[in-house]
Amino acid sequence: MASSWNIRFERAAAVRSFPSFRGQRNFPGWWWSATTGDHVGYESWVERDVLMMMDFDRDIISFASQPFWLTWVADGQVRRHAPDYFARKLDGQGLVVDVRPDDRVDPAAAEAFAATTLACAEVGWEFRRTGGPAPVLRSNLRWLAGYRHPRCYREEIAQALLETFAAPTGLLHGAQMVGDQLITLPVLYHLLWTGRLTADLAAAILSPATTVRTREGR
Repeated sequence: MASSWNIRFERAAAVRSFPSFRGQRNFPGWWWSATTGDHVGYESWVERDVLMMMDFDRDIISFASQPFWLTWVADGQVRRHAPDYFARKLDGQGLVVDVRPDDRVDPAAAEAFAATTLACAEVGWEFRRTGGPAPVLRSNLRWLAGYRHPRCYREEIAQALLETFAAPTGLLHGAQMVGDQLITLPVLYHLLWTGRLTADLAAAILSPATTVRTREGR
């Protein structure tokens, strides 16, 4: 660990594959990241939702899945674990993420997470274990993620929306003030995804009445 703390694991290829076969109970796939412009693998929908959260997080600038094997010795046996994700934060700090809900942490998983926590502490990385985002936030981000691609951005409409929402305004009302909502809403959702506009995404499902405003300082 001491010799590899500064390796760019956030750009590493996965150390193992994401198998797909008939009858499997999980759903692997690839997430296109608006942050990096690359596809990042996941092994379940919960992992996909965690990827979505990292892609939305403005404090994360890059991330990769299954970036390395961590090995250690316990009870005289060599054990190993591949964390689900490694991310690089805006301040340069490393972030290691494992996706596992509380009710699925068995003794073997608990040992792996304890070893990962210790290893991360040794090199100054942050370690998180998560069961995924809360339902309301997850639902809102799934919707906004559909507009994360730069093709949803139109400069002239974006500037008009930013001026309109300089004062807190209802989502649909503000979109209609700028023009045809079929044209303005995709740009509005893109601005919410990128953080240039903001709303309370954890409190309630997005609706026409959701209060939207420009993010202070942006």
